[in-house]
Order: sequence, then structure tokens, then C-alpha cells
Amino acid sequence: MTMKIRIRPIYIVVIYLKYGILGYAVANPIYSPGNEIAIASNNISSEHSPKAVTCDAKNLVKPENWEIPPDMKKALSLKPNLENGLEVYEVCVACHLDNGWGRPDGTFPQIAGQHRSVLTRQLADLLVGKCHPFSVMCYYFMPLSRRIIWEPQALADVTGYIAQKLLMNPNNGVGSGDDLAYGKKLYKENCVKCHCKNGEGNAENFYPRIHGQHYKYMLRQFEWIRDGKRRNANPEMVRQIKNFTERDMKAVLDYASRLKPPKELIAHPNWTPCYDANW
Repeated sequence: MTMKIRIRPIYIVVIYLKYGILGYAVANPIYSPGNEIAIASNNISSEHSPKAVTCDAKNLVKPENWEIPPDMKKALSLKPNLENGLEVYEVCVACHLDNGWGRPDGTFPQIAGQHRSVLTRQLADLLVGKCHPFSVMCYYFMPLSRRIIWEPQALADVTGYIAQKLLMNPNNGVGSGDDLAYGKKLYKENCVKCHCKNGEGNAENFYPRIHGQHYKYMLRQFEWIRDGKRRNANPEMVRQIKNFTERDMKAVLDYASRLKPPKELIAHPNWTPCYDANW
């Protein structure tokens, strides 16, 4: 049965705000807290090195005085109620669409299939005001969604629904494709150690999936991180990319946008989310 989502008039107004998105950090939120929460890892091997080219669970930098918010810690420990997650997700539909694919023009990111830990981290940060001052989520999420997703169970439910039930866009937005060899080189040298070889990220360490993400969205986020406008950006990444040129940014993100998620995570082009009575 095809899922139908009611879109209330208040949700439509956010479409007209162009300077941000849910998760100005949700789908590309390079923020790496410490190992206080063990989500899914037993294979921790090598130490972090700026020259590392492997995807390592220890490749993270814990910001000074950083602590896991209690609500986030509790939300990650709870079992998601996916049926309620569907109801809570109604808040997100106006921007991210019912399939979670966002928009190829980069206005809104794809959040479908993103790691639950990453989604939780970003929503928790937004709830305490860690967002770009000109993002839609500062104006929209904090006053409206805070009333809906402030409880840990609701946070667990909606992130579980997005991560487990929304398949990813098979045709995400990409760049021009005219500098991919250079982009591949930059990706191997700068991105693999955290986002991994195929852009799959790392759920334990809150590194997001970037494969299948819209190019223009990533470009805007990269600029915000480089220029210090992202309030929850990993300080190591800020330092690492501070000297990236326009060519560097466009090349590496064009390459990253063309990395494909595993087949089991990708929807067919006309896919529509369906409600499952067995949830």
C-alpha cells in the first residue's frame, strides 16, 4: 500500500527559504565525537595519521570539552518505533520529500539511508542551536520541530525510520565531470580515512555517508566548513581543507557525488515509500 503523507500548510513555507537545509549538516555533517557510544564496532586497528588512506574507526577528533547530550545518548540506546517514526517524519516531508531524496539542486540534502547515529547527532545539535545562522533549520526546525522531536524516543523513532525504511536516490545530483581524475586523487588523499573508500562513512564515529549525496549540497557544506560557518564541524577537517581552492572543492566533491551506495540501499527511479503493517 502506498504511503500518503499529509503536508500541512505551515510546512510549505520553508520551501521559500534557500539558505540551508535539515541538517545543513544532516547528510554531510563531518563531526566526529569520541568513543563514548559504541554503536557497532569491534575492529579498531591503526592510529590516526594525516597521511592515512584507510577507513579506520580511530580516525576521529573529539572537540575540546565536548560531551554527548543526555537526550542523544538515550535516543541512541532506544529501539526505534518505525510506525511512530513515520508519523514524526511528516515534519520533514516539505523539504526532504516523502522519499528522503531532497533536491538535486542542493537546496535540501538526501537523508534517505543515512546512518542513524549521524542523523541523531545532527538533530541533537540542531535542538541546542548548533546550526548555520542562515539555514532553514535554524528558522524552521528549532521553533517547530523542537516541540515534536525533543523527546529521546521520538528522536530514535524518526532517525530509525529514515535510516531503515527510506531507500536512496539512484540519480543524485552530480558535477560537471570534467576534472574527475584530480578529484579522485584528492579524495584518496583527504577523505578516505573518515568517509571510507566508497563514501560509506562510519556509523560508530558519526561519519556520514556521502556516496549518493547531491553535489551542490556538498559544495555548499564544504564551503561552510572551510570558512568556519558550520558550528558543529570537525576542527580537524576545518584545518585540513582551509587551503582548498575552488578547483579542489569542485573536483573532489564531483568525484564523491558519483560514488554509488550498495545496490540494496538504492531505490528504483519511481520508488515510493510504503507503510508496512508488520513494523
